[in-house]
Amino acid sequence: MTRKLGVYVCSGCGIGDCLKTDRLAEIAKDELGAAVVRSSAAFCLEDVQLIRDDVANEGVEAVVIAACSQRVNTDVFAFPEATVDRINIREQVVWCHNAEDPETQSMAEDHLRMGVARSLKRKPPVPYVESNERRILVVGGGVAGLNAALNAARGGFDVVLVEREARLGGVAARLHRQYPKHPPYQAPEEIPLEQLVASVEAEDRIQVYAGSRVARVSGEPGHFEVTVARNGTPLTFVVGAIVLATGWKPADEARLQRYGYGRVPNVITSLELEDMMMKGAVRRPSDGGAIKTIALINVDDATDEQQIPYSGNVESLVALKQALYLRAGDPDRQVYVAYRYMHAPGLNEYFYKSAQQDEGIFLTRATDRSVSRGEDGRVFVDLDSTLLGGRLKIAVDLVVLGTGMEPAAPETDGLNLAYLQGEGLPVNRFGYADSNFICFPYETRRTGIYSAGCVRKAMDLAESARDGAAAALKAIQCIEQSSAGSAVHPRVGDLTYPEILTRHCTQCWRCTQECPFGAIEVDQATRTPRVNPNRCRRCGTCMGCCPMQVISFADYSVDILSSMVRASTLPEGDDAAPRVLVLACENDAYPAIDMAGVNRAALPSSVRIVPVRCLGSVNRALVADAVIMGYDAVALMGCRSGEDYQCHFIHGSEVLQTRIANIREVLDRLALESERVQFLEVQISEADRIPEMLNAIVEKARALGTSPLRYTVE
Repeated sequence: MTRKLGVYVCSGCGIGDCLKTDRLAEIAKDELGAAVVRSSAAFCLEDVQLIRDDVANEGVEAVVIAACSQRVNTDVFAFPEATVDRINIREQVVWCHNAEDPETQSMAEDHLRMGVARSLKRKPPVPYVESNERRILVVGGGVAGLNAALNAARGGFDVVLVEREARLGGVAARLHRQYPKHPPYQAPEEIPLEQLVASVEAEDRIQVYAGSRVARVSGEPGHFEVTVARNGTPLTFVVGAIVLATGWKPADEARLQRYGYGRVPNVITSLELEDMMMKGAVRRPSDGGAIKTIALINVDDATDEQQIPYSGNVESLVALKQALYLRAGDPDRQVYVAYRYMHAPGLNEYFYKSAQQDEGIFLTRATDRSVSRGEDGRVFVDLDSTLLGGRLKIAVDLVVLGTGMEPAAPETDGLNLAYLQGEGLPVNRFGYADSNFICFPYETRRTGIYSAGCVRKAMDLAESARDGAAAALKAIQCIEQSSAGSAVHPRVGDLTYPEILTRHCTQCWRCTQECPFGAIEVDQATRTPRVNPNRCRRCGTCMGCCPMQVISFADYSVDILSSMVRASTLPEGDDAAPRVLVLACENDAYPAIDMAGVNRAALPSSVRIVPVRCLGSVNRALVADAVIMGYDAVALMGCRSGEDYQCHFIHGSEVLQTRIANIREVLDRLALESERVQFLEVQISEADRIPEMLNAIVEKARALGTSPLRYTVE
C-alpha cells in the first residue's frame, strides 16, 4: 500500500543560493507524486513544527527532507509516527559544487529522486521484542570481574558471578603490591583486594559461584540460556548480557629459555618473585642464600619473536615496582633494570622518576640481553648498546624476567557458546577478545558479550577495575536496547533486523558463515537460515552475500538500493557527462565526503552518492544493476581493511573485495572493462583525499568512454 508522502525542501545554509529549490519542489509534486510539498529556510528551527503538524494532522506517513546530511540534526528530524529519509543537498551538493554548473542542479534533483524512491519502498520497522531478562552474567572473579559485578548490582541489576577458582581475586591475590595510583605516585601501594571481595560477597544482588565454570551459553541478548557446572551439578538460568573477565595467564615459559629460564639456576619470573614477596622472604631458589644483587630484565624487544605484544606497558611498571620494594626490603641491595623500551605513561612518569632517584637502582636500555651461569650460584647478565654506550657484564644473585601477559584463552575456554560458528569467542590477531579496538572498546564479535580486563588487553589493576565498571555499563546498555528491539553499537537505535524469504532460499548457508556476529543459525527442521535478531548488529553482510537476494531489512534491501539507482537520470549524447555511482560506507566514506563538503572542497558533479550500511552489505546484483542501467563506473568506497584498521562490522571491506572478482566476471561477460568497478579505501579522517579520489574515478570513466549499455535500457 502506498503511504502518504511529504517532501520538505530546505533553502537555508546557502542551498537556495546555489539551487533552484522551486524546481526541486516541482519535481517532488508533479513527477514523484508527493501529497505534501513545503519549502523553508528553517526546517531545523521553528519550521520543524510544519512537518510535525503534517504528520499529525495531514496523515503524512513518509517524510523526505532535502536539506543537510543525515548525520546531523537527527533528534530534530525524528517523527515517531512517520518514516524519515534525509536527502543530503547541503554538504554533498551545494557546499562542494559550483552554483553556476547546471550539473549541480541535476545532481540535487537525482538525489531527491533517489531519496523518494527509498522512502516509498521502505516499510516502518516492527521491533523484535521477545524477552527482557535483566540479569547479567560475569565470568571471572578477578579485579575486572569483581568491579563489573559490583557496578552492575549498584545499577539495579541482578548478577551471577562465576569463578573457576575456589576463591575470588584472580591473579591479584598473588601480588604483593601494586604501583602507585595516588599522589605523589612514588611508592608501591597496598592492593585493596580484601575490601573489594567483601563488598561483592555482601551485595544481595550478586550470586557468587566459586569453583565453577560456564559449561554452555546459547540464545541471544535479552535471553542467554546459561549452564554452569558446579561440583558436578549443572545449574541453568537466563541472563540478558554477559561480561567476560577471565583475566590473563603467564605466557609459555619456554619463551624465556633464551634468557636462562629453566636452564640457569636463580633465574625466575616476575610472578614468581611476587610469590616470594607474599611469603615474606626473597632468597636464592638454588640454595636459599641471601640476595644482594638482582637484575630485572624486561622481555619487551619488538625484534624478539618471544615478545608478547602490548604487554610492555605493564611489564615496565612492574619492573619499577619490584625494584623499589626489593630495595625497601634491604637498603644494601643493588637492583639493575634492563629494558629495550621503558613505558611509563601519564602520571606514572612520577613513579619512574622515583626509581631513577633511588641510588641503589640502576636503569639501562639494552638492545641485546643474555644470561649465563656464573660461579657459586651467581648469574652473569650481558647487556649490549647500553646507555653507557657499550657492552656491560654484571654478576648478580638473582635474575627476574618479565612475565608475559597472555589473555586467558577466550577462544577456547570461557563461555562454550552454542553457536553455529563455533564454541569459542572470536579474538583478534593478538588473542584478545576485542572486536574493534579503535571504535568500540569492550565489544566482542558476539553481541551482548563484553570483555573487560586483561582478556581484552594487557593492563594493570587500576585499569582493570575501570574496565570492569565500563563493561558493566555496556552490558546494561545492551539489555536496555534489546528490551526495545533495538540494535547496539554501531547502529544503536536501529529497530530493523534481517528477514529471510525462505521459500526462495537455496540453502547455501553463506549468510550463516559470513555474518560477523554469528547472528544466523540453521533451522534444523527446515534446513534454512534462522535469524537471532538481538545478536544482529544490522550491518547487512548477510544481505550482501546472498546469491538469491532473499535477505532484506524493512528499510534496507537490494530492491530498495536498486530502486534508488534506477531513479537517477543519465544524460544522453556523444558528449554526455560521465556518470559514476558511489556506494559509500556510512561509517567512514560517507562522513569523509561530508567533511569534504564542510571544508568546501570542490568535488565532481558527475557522481551520485548512495550511503550503504557497510560495504559488506553490497550485493553483486546491485552493482550489476548499476552497470546494466548505463552507469559509466561504480565506486565502492569503504574503510581500510587489514591489521592496522578495522571495519566497524569486522570485515565488511574484506568480504566485498572477494565479491569484486565475481562482479568483474559479470563485466567481462557484458564485454565491458573491469576497471569500471573500483574499490576505494578511505578513513573517516581522510576528507582531504576525497576530491582526488572522486576526480580520479570520474577521469577513469571519461577515459573508458560512455557505457555502451546506457542507450540499450529504457
